[in-house]
Amino acid sequence: MPIRLKKLIGTFLLVALVIIYALVASIVAVAQLSESGPLVHFLFFLFSGLLWVLPAMGIIKWLILEPRPKG
Repeated sequence: MPIRLKKLIGTFLLVALVIIYALVASIVAVAQLSESGPLVHFLFFLFSGLLWVLPAMGIIKWLILEPRPKG
């Protein structure tokens, strides 16, 4: 796969990940935390704010992998 195409795909994947993850985290927070206190809100958003990094790291790792030599 050409590197430029790979970077384009990776960019779209990262943007889509952030948008979808933010929407899902917000929906969960509104649906489940409406009666919770500020500490629970803080811990939820702290945890969910760091959790998106794991799939993003996978996408970035895929982006920086060198193509296998054909042989």
